[in-house]
Amino acid sequence: MPNDFNQPVIAEFRANRGRMSGYFEGARLLLLTTTGARTGTPHTTPVGYLPDNGGRVLVIASAAGSARHPDWFHNLVAHPQVTVESGSFTYEARAVVLTGEERDEVFARAVEADPGWAAYQEKTTRVIPVVALHSLAQGGPGTINATSFGEAIKVVHDAFRRELSLIRAELASTASSSTTTLGAQLRVNCLTFCQGLHNHHTGEDTMLFPHIAEQHPTATPALTRLREEHERIATLVEELRETLTSTTDPAAVRTEVERLTTALEAHLTYEEEELIPLFDTAA
Repeated sequence: MPNDFNQPVIAEFRANRGRMSGYFEGARLLLLTTTGARTGTPHTTPVGYLPDNGGRVLVIASAAGSARHPDWFHNLVAHPQVTVESGSFTYEARAVVLTGEERDEVFARAVEADPGWAAYQEKTTRVIPVVALHSLAQGGPGTINATSFGEAIKVVHDAFRRELSLIRAELASTASSSTTTLGAQLRVNCLTFCQGLHNHHTGEDTMLFPHIAEQHPTATPALTRLREEHERIATLVEELRETLTSTTDPAAVRTEVERLTTALEAHLTYEEEELIPLFDTAA
C-alpha cells in the first residue's frame, strides 16, 4: 500500500489500539516495522496476519497480487528483526520466510480462511511469500500499550471483547448463509481467543494476583473468586475447543459461544470493578 494510504490507517490503529472502522473494520491487522534494506531507516506498514500456534503469527507478502514483492518483505529479508504492534501489545520479533511444504500448507490454511489470498496468487506469476513472526518477548506477550496497571487491565479485556465480537460476527455470517458447516475463519477466531485467554489467566494467577494480594490484603476474597472463575471459564473454553473439533453444526458452536460469552463478560466486568480502583488509588 502506498505511504499516503498507510498513514491514516496507522494513526487510527494506534489511536484505537487495533480497533478499525470502515474498510478494515473487523480485519486482522498488525503494524509491522521493518528496517530499510537500503536506507537502514524504520518503515511501518499495516499488514494482514494469520494467527498461529507456538508464539508466532503469519504475514503474507501478497502486495494485492502485484508482480513485485512488497518493500517490507525485502526489508525483513535483509534485517529479520522486526517490531510488531498488535493493538494491545508491542514486541520485537524474528521474521522467518517459510519455504517448501510448510509455506504451501500455511498458505492453504490462509486461503481456506480467506479466499482473497488465492485471488492474489492467481493475479501474479511470483510465489507469494509467507513469513512467520516469532515473538522475542520474554515471559509474556510484549509491552502493553497502556500507561498504568489499571489501564492495562482494561486494554487487555477490551481485546478479548473484540475477539468475542469477531466470533459472534462470524457465527452470524454462517447462520445467514446457505452453508451448514463452520467456516475456517471462525475456527481461527475461536482458537486464537482460547489461546490468548489461557495465557492471560495463567499470567494473572501466577504473577499479578500474588502481587495484588501482597500489596492489598483486603482484596483476597475478590482474588479467590476470580481464580475460581478462571477455572470455570477454562472448562467452558475446553468445551468450545471440543465442539469445534467434533462437530460441523453452527448451532452447537453458537450455544457454547453464548455460554462462554455470558460467563466471560461478567468475569471481566467484575475484575475491572475490583482491581482497577486498587491501582488507581495506588497511583
